[in-house]
Amino acid sequence: MSAKLSVEWINPFIEATEEILDTVAMITPKRGQLMLKKDNSVEYDVSGVIGITGEAVGSIALSFPRKVALKIVSNFTGEEVVGIDADTADAIGEITNMIAGRAKKIFSDKGVKLKISVPNVVIGKNHTIASPKGTPTIVIPFESEEGKFAIQVSLVPNASEG
Repeated sequence: MSAKLSVEWINPFIEATEEILDTVAMITPKRGQLMLKKDNSVEYDVSGVIGITGEAVGSIALSFPRKVALKIVSNFTGEEVVGIDADTADAIGEITNMIAGRAKKIFSDKGVKLKISVPNVVIGKNHTIASPKGTPTIVIPFESEEGKFAIQVSLVPNASEG
């Protein structure tokens, strides 16, 4: 993998998101146009965030509008979920963890070693997810039959690892 953030650092997260959500939440996400994030605001209501270390450092965030989060968690758990509570947050964290774990495996198959943290879940309108200064954040929007959502990949190669 090259020393700068490029599509080869983003694609494993896209692939993992599509695969995991199709498998565990029975939705078929369609990727939109990638964009560079300009600020720390998040337009959605619920975000699962996981830190990444190893040959790259940063984080990923999986962000949903409330309605989409409830439907995805309902599909994931097999029970109708009507509100955001601790169990809903745990489920969003677990889905985020599964996506990060799958991406980690894709990287590992390419010889790139990464470690992932336990997930944190942020709930609330207009929340922010700050990236370290100098770390670009790429937003990958998705559309699905349940609605729109996005993943954010904020990742740079770890100079001390390479």
